[in-house]
Amino acid sequence: MVLFHYIVMCLIFGTTFLAIKIGIDAGAAPFFSAGIRFFLAGVLLFGWMVWKKKASLSLLFRKEMLFTGIGLTFGTFATLYWAEQYVSSGIAAVLSATGPLMILLIQSRLTRQRLSRLSLSGCLIGSLGVALLVLPGLTIGYDKWWVLGCIVILIGELFYASGAVYSRRVIERFQHTSPIALNAAQMLHGGLLLLILSLFTEQPHIGSQVADPRALWSLLYLIVVGSMLGHTIFYWLVAKTNPVFPSTWLYISPLISLFLGAALYQEQLSLLSLTGGIAILAGIVLINLKGLKKLIEKEPSAVRNAGHQ
Repeated sequence: MVLFHYIVMCLIFGTTFLAIKIGIDAGAAPFFSAGIRFFLAGVLLFGWMVWKKKASLSLLFRKEMLFTGIGLTFGTFATLYWAEQYVSSGIAAVLSATGPLMILLIQSRLTRQRLSRLSLSGCLIGSLGVALLVLPGLTIGYDKWWVLGCIVILIGELFYASGAVYSRRVIERFQHTSPIALNAAQMLHGGLLLLILSLFTEQPHIGSQVADPRALWSLLYLIVVGSMLGHTIFYWLVAKTNPVFPSTWLYISPLISLFLGAALYQEQLSLLSLTGGIAILAGIVLINLKGLKKLIEKEPSAVRNAGHQ
């Protein structure tokens, strides 16, 4: 089940970068779009969990939910949405692939443990793949806004990595609380902070944000599929494995985003980009080789046990 959910999550997150780009190009305000997406998704999910009596309103007033929301939602998506005004969806996905590397570095710093040669090799190969993916784009002259957009996405990945590592501790602290409720609470906090940021920087009108059908469908898709489904699966995987394994979707999503961008949005795709994608997949395997072996060994035993019940 872990591998199945991981694949579904990768497919979902691989489409969200293009969905964001479509909404932004249709005239949606970046911070408002991100804020309303996560706030509504958080409200709907959390309300459902309260109705199912699997969460209480007191969870919303815990500082852990605020801190997680700042990392996983506010910092990550404020930067991503803003940057996609100037950066293609494929490049945005590629730059986001630095997340797992940052997570590993943060974890090794906190635990004061050296990275294994396997993990370090995987990070280096994955990073090389990212560079190969970006290289075709760098052959074209870009203005300062493109450069700034790339830097901003990398800053957002620092928020993401910190939030992913911290969320693991939060899940352990709230062992008897559903990961879905925890995810909903952090999205609600992060979405609210994004809306506050939008209020002071954009002051958008809701009607103008959904006037274009592309912006409306982009928003609906990101709320239901991207946030409610995708981020819930991510949180569940963090609880079942560790912060690094589910975060490696950031190595797979560039491939999906690049293909979708080229097929549906006329974004550039080259042979060098495909080579970078192969390197990224190789890096994923190396980073998670031991964990994948354990998961593969557990899945058949789980099936056998289920057959005896």
